[in-house]
Amino acid sequence: MQIACTDIGRTRYADAWDLQRALFDLRHYGLIDDVLLLTEHEKVYTLGKGADANHLLANDEELKRSGIEVFHIDRGGDVTYHGPGQIVGYPILDLAQYKTDLHWYLRGLEEVIIRTLEEYDIEAEREEGMTGVWVKGEKIAAIGVKVSRWVTMHGFALNVNTDLKEFGRIIPCGIFHKGVTSMAMQTGKEIPLEEVRTRLIESFGGVFGCKPIRVSKEDLLRVVKERVTEQV
Repeated sequence: MQIACTDIGRTRYADAWDLQRALFDLRHYGLIDDVLLLTEHEKVYTLGKGADANHLLANDEELKRSGIEVFHIDRGGDVTYHGPGQIVGYPILDLAQYKTDLHWYLRGLEEVIIRTLEEYDIEAEREEGMTGVWVKGEKIAAIGVKVSRWVTMHGFALNVNTDLKEFGRIIPCGIFHKGVTSMAMQTGKEIPLEEVRTRLIESFGGVFGCKPIRVSKEDLLRVVKERVTEQV
């Protein structure tokens, strides 16, 4: 099995969400194969279906002044932050080709992050009863997904060189007693994002037993346009 892996660069959240939904629909109809989108978002807070609005601590004026957008979206989970220095991964997979088990899929995404962090001598782990990846009790990667008829969207966010102060305006994932961390904080240095993206792709292929194929953003968008046109 192959998976197309595409880095779509730094994006506004709305643009990446629109692309995800197009890919999600096309995968449902079997018009494309599996895709792993990788991006780095402009500053944004997203609230999942189960989010408590009180976990977003900043008011509208503060958010406007800081240039941070807010989106209520259709993934599971509470509120989280995306921004520069963070790698966000959106796998669009048909789990019928793998295993139709949501817990298996979530643990697989966690394993992708854990294996990637091992390459940087960062000892990461799971926390019982929680979703995500942790280092010394602090969250380094958030995970939130949507699955419909076993096709997935949304995914994971790994803090690489992220400005962690932006998490101060929220209660991340609704967890009061845990902090957040990043790869830069754990290693004491900034880490090239492209290097981490490459290792994430390799780890994804290893965990899910698929062959990653690099596809350019331009080629991916061309295929999406062609397939959508065929549907009309």
